[in-house]
Amino acid sequence: MKTIRLTTICALLLATGACNRTGSQESATENREEAEPRNLLYGIDADNYRTETGEVASGETLGKILNGYGVSAVLVDRLDKASADVFPLRNIRAGHKYTVFIHEDSLNTPHLDYLAYETSNTDYVVFGFADDSVTIRKDEKPCTLRRTKKSAVINSSLWGAIMEQNLPYALAAEMEDIYQWTVDFFGIQKGDRFTVIYDERFIDDSVSVGIGRIWGAKFTQGDKEYYAIPFRQGGKIQYWEANGASLRKQLLKAPLKYTRISSRFTYARKHPIYKVYRPHTGVDYAAPKGTPVHAVADGVVTFKGWGGGGGNTLKIKHPGNLQTGYLHLSGYAKGIAVGTHVSQGQLIGYVGSTGASTGPHLDYRIWKNGKPIDPLKVPQEPAEPISKENRALFEFVRDRIMAELNGEVKPEERITQLDSLVLPAAAPATEGTEQKE
Repeated sequence: MKTIRLTTICALLLATGACNRTGSQESATENREEAEPRNLLYGIDADNYRTETGEVASGETLGKILNGYGVSAVLVDRLDKASADVFPLRNIRAGHKYTVFIHEDSLNTPHLDYLAYETSNTDYVVFGFADDSVTIRKDEKPCTLRRTKKSAVINSSLWGAIMEQNLPYALAAEMEDIYQWTVDFFGIQKGDRFTVIYDERFIDDSVSVGIGRIWGAKFTQGDKEYYAIPFRQGGKIQYWEANGASLRKQLLKAPLKYTRISSRFTYARKHPIYKVYRPHTGVDYAAPKGTPVHAVADGVVTFKGWGGGGGNTLKIKHPGNLQTGYLHLSGYAKGIAVGTHVSQGQLIGYVGSTGASTGPHLDYRIWKNGKPIDPLKVPQEPAEPISKENRALFEFVRDRIMAELNGEVKPEERITQLDSLVLPAAAPATEGTEQKE
């Protein structure tokens, strides 16, 4: 009726040009209606459907769920084949949420158009059924980032402090990755503390689903402070000390995580099995069987095999006449063999209790020019520092990150991106101040 009425008015008022104005007003109204936000759910306009939400039951298959909504076995089979390389239907797991989108035809007969299945808190896959065809689409829920600064005092361990303060668990892993060359996490004492700035990810502004970038950290161990300042150099973002030295070092502090030291480097340890005093020129890290073991530096595997009392053993040669050894392994990582080149942090094996051992642990050793040295006292050579041409820009970033870590800064003074930074223009000289060329 609205279109007919406008057309009639146009015919009567054509001479005055009022029709054009009215038509423009109608078009603007339609554009405003189209621009209004839709009720999007998994990327689908939910206002066009009746939705139902369920949870996959134990032993339930996607085919069974779809059959319950009238999808034929033929169409389910077609979906199974089409989704094999995107999301195999056998990967459906009990306890995961799904939502169906149903429309009703002119006879009020329901038809299933979409089923959205949540693979995680953030990711989902949408199976579509329209015109007797199938579609599959993987996507993730939109997240908002909330910049957060937290501080904590350690009573037992980094992970313990994270849990006590109800901080995201991922924060502990990220901080261990950042400081793995610098902070001795096996030497943490009660009273050590940290402050960290990070982006926390939220769905619907309320459900935390992990963290984003770490924008800076300060770890205080004893009387030493270790800053971590993010900065892009050489094409990638890394973390740097306050003086511009890289936090990356020649060797990782330890070849594994989530453990404790059960025996240290000594030339007079009473052997737990043989009950005699003999040298123990390594560090024992007690850890559950199967704990991943990583190469502490780039190098080449020189020995892989049975090491007598050391059980399954790996030895790796590194630059600087260094060699590392990994004893009592339960097994080796895939592809590890004599002559294999490994990278720092690469998985090389798994904690075990082979050889002369009373329980699962890693006996980690280092030799310098063939002489054993204490792995906990190895002098560390840092990686390449901040370059001269990047120094001014790095100091600009550092000063603002440190100010935020140690106090409060205005939002406009925060560092919020690291890809196209520009130094602010120098303030003009005040009257009477001589400017140097």
